[in-house]
Amino acid sequence: MSPFDEAAAGIVARGDLGHLALLLWAFCASGLALFSLRELIAANRRFDEFVREFARFNARYEGGDS
Repeated sequence: MSPFDEAAAGIVARGDLGHLALLLWAFCASGLALFSLRELIAANRRFDEFVREFARFNARYEGGDS
């Protein structure tokens, strides 16, 4: 038996199914929050790269219209 199965069997034997459901919900919510944070960090990095490239473009071509 895996450790998870042993823990689940212990919780079920004591009649704490609500606690098991709450624990699973907490794990899923934490995983979703971690995934969202990782995606937000990646989006922020891509936006920063875009702004730097745009500033480089502006520095290269500014003041040439007159």
